[in-house]
Amino acid sequence: MTLFRSSRRVRGVTLVELMVALVLGLIVAGGIVTVFLSTSSSNRAQTQLARLQEEGRFAVTRIASDLKMAGAQYCSGTSGVATVADKSGVALDSLRSPTVLAKDLTFPQNTTPWGDPYPAKPTAAYSLPSFFYMRGFDCTKSTCAPDSPPTADDGVPAMGDKVGDRVKGAAVLQLRYVDSGRGWAIGGASTVVGNNGLISSIHIEPKTALGEAKLDGIADNEFMMLADCSTAQIFQTTGNPDFVPVDTAGNFSAPRALTPQSAPRFFRMKTDFRTITYFLQVVSDDGTETGAKTGALMRCDSGNTPACQELVRGTERLDFTYGIEDANGLLHYLTADEVDSRAANTIDCPTGPPGSTATDQGCLWRALKTVEVNLLMDGQAPLYTLQGPDIAYAYSPEGNTTPKAPDDRGDNGIAPSEQGFPNQMLRRQFGTLVMMRNYNP
Repeated sequence: MTLFRSSRRVRGVTLVELMVALVLGLIVAGGIVTVFLSTSSSNRAQTQLARLQEEGRFAVTRIASDLKMAGAQYCSGTSGVATVADKSGVALDSLRSPTVLAKDLTFPQNTTPWGDPYPAKPTAAYSLPSFFYMRGFDCTKSTCAPDSPPTADDGVPAMGDKVGDRVKGAAVLQLRYVDSGRGWAIGGASTVVGNNGLISSIHIEPKTALGEAKLDGIADNEFMMLADCSTAQIFQTTGNPDFVPVDTAGNFSAPRALTPQSAPRFFRMKTDFRTITYFLQVVSDDGTETGAKTGALMRCDSGNTPACQELVRGTERLDFTYGIEDANGLLHYLTADEVDSRAANTIDCPTGPPGSTATDQGCLWRALKTVEVNLLMDGQAPLYTLQGPDIAYAYSPEGNTTPKAPDDRGDNGIAPSEQGFPNQMLRRQFGTLVMMRNYNP
């Protein structure tokens, strides 16, 4: 048998073929990696944008809810010109700021001093002015106007670009209102004892089953308020649970035992007359100076412990514009400093409570009708794939209505880098217009 050997040799791939295959594989793999990175970057940007939108809406909603409460009293309004009955002293139309009988009334985080340029410290009973219910502070990169914003003693740090500092260029807002859900209802075992038309003592037995707080921690010489649906009196007391108004060492005069009263209630000023302060604070993702920095919206509440709490992160700018109605019914949109100074003493205030004038320093705060809130939110984490148009943004308080680069903010602007924040982040403006419901000049 004859055997035939094949003349065809068994061959492998050549070096050239191998190199061509490797190059083709790298091209395909590179394309896959490019698509993956692009998709991943897009997903991160979309996730950031979604979180930014959610937190921006929450921030403006939370601020708006507090603004609507500014000046609120216990079932009555403030700052209006009340019709007061001559004999009883009762405000017949429920528009009356509390009468302050205490000589040295103090508030937590109080930033409004008596005296120049404000009216002199009262020497007799007075209606609580509206600038105690709300006061704003506009800030640039270095200063604030008015120049007396809350301090570190009040939980509000000085401006800077370090973690824990107050964000440069962000406004500060302080407002007050009565928490009508607190206090103690007068009735049943809780009574007001009068003598010759004046209050000699107020006995309180908390109705804990109805949610009333215990009397723990209330010391002598605290400021208390007795209010109903037509009037309120603030005075200094001693004793617990029998609260006795102090004499003329602490009060201008004794509180009046008004009769009849509509659903009277007794409040502790320290906890029930809430002081709310908003500001922005520098934070980082890991709590250190080397981490990625952003701003956090802080809310200080005198009724909480601790007083200052972080609401949302990613807030770089906070600005307010105040709409006031002057004595002629004309509407003006002003900065906080212009409201505080009556626009350099050029705008007269509407008629106010007894004893006030149209030219009192700070009297425009009682003419407040609307407040415009503007926030600039960022994505919190840098995305270094973002370039050019991706990181451009508009912020109307700077006068920018079209997107500009982070470092091109104009004469009135503040660049993120000046605040200590990275440029490569998504940024969006959020705003709302709040109608004030407790100011009735």
